[in-house]
Amino acid sequence: MALQLNCDLGESFGSWTMGMDAAVMPYIDQANIACGFHAGDPVVMRNTLALAKKNDVSIGAHPAYQDLVGFGRRSMNCSTEEIIALMHYQVAAMDGMAATAGLKLEYVKPHGALYNDMMAKPDVRNAIMVAMSDYQRPLTLMLQATPQYAEHKAEADRLGLNLSFEAFADRCYDDDGKLLARSKAGAVHSKEKMLAQVQQLCTDGTVTTVSGNTLPLQADTLCVHGDNEAGVQAIQEIRELIGG
Repeated sequence: MALQLNCDLGESFGSWTMGMDAAVMPYIDQANIACGFHAGDPVVMRNTLALAKKNDVSIGAHPAYQDLVGFGRRSMNCSTEEIIALMHYQVAAMDGMAATAGLKLEYVKPHGALYNDMMAKPDVRNAIMVAMSDYQRPLTLMLQATPQYAEHKAEADRLGLNLSFEAFADRCYDDDGKLLARSKAGAVHSKEKMLAQVQQLCTDGTVTTVSGNTLPLQADTLCVHGDNEAGVQAIQEIRELIGG
């Protein structure tokens, strides 16, 4: 199956503009739309949903820690109860706004530090999975494709939760399969490295890590960040590489 192409969008807020949503939307399959905790606001959410509808793009909620100042990239010491509640709150908001726009929310992809904590901390991942399994209707949870693919799938299966595994076009991988921290040099790829990584994923199902190791990944969807100008410039070529 060909990879889907997804992008984190709807991340403007008030008079502050983030990303190049209109330039990206015609080339993607899935839009991960911010729900107001790290970025986005009701008007931005509404406009992004309309843009997705115009381009026939699938809708995903992009919930985060409640951290507008830090763009959701700062980890917070939340309890299981708090994580479940913040997930339900944000997903329900996007679900309702999508329905009002004549769209159907299909999946959920956590953002930033919440995504990183989900991959690094079993208790956070469990809280997110429980939140999704307890939601009022089935939704797919998107999480990172790593060497722990089978373990993560087994965790989800026990809760009756469907997963979508995600690889990244524009981010460098560490040797353990996680994304190289943005604070480190080379964490975000240039256009040339990005296209090479996508080609390698499509041809071999692998990526090359920061140390030059080959890492196999079982991925369903590929992320290009809408706030990465090189990624936006390369999006048409990425679309051609993955097909569809």
